[in-house]
Amino acid sequence: VQLQASGGGLVQAGGSLRLSCTASGRTTSTDRVGWFRQPPGKEREFVAATTYSGSSTFYGDAVKGRFTISADNAKNTVYLHMNSLQPEDTAVYYCASHKNPFHTVQQALYRNWGQGTQVTVSS
Repeated sequence: VQLQASGGGLVQAGGSLRLSCTASGRTTSTDRVGWFRQPPGKEREFVAATTYSGSSTFYGDAVKGRFTISADNAKNTVYLHMNSLQPEDTAVYYCASHKNPFHTVQQALYRNWGQGTQVTVSS
């Protein structure tokens, strides 16, 4: 399975963007996909995760209430809807997946990392 992230761009503070993470290859509804981000000069951090069924989601504290993760199992695609964007959300956003039966922020448990997509929020 290969994952491809897309949808990044330049947006003003307070604006919105939707990122997509599309898998090529076989997936199952219980596979879990996570979004991570790496701000300039900082470590990569967990953002949100979901199953492909969309029945179970998990969010990092920094994005709760502003970002929503969703999934379209038929399209093997996971979305990250980002609202009320702030300059501190500027980062390269990555998606990755795993088959463990639990959500996790541990990057070492994720596989199939896709190339990132740049999100830049101007003030």
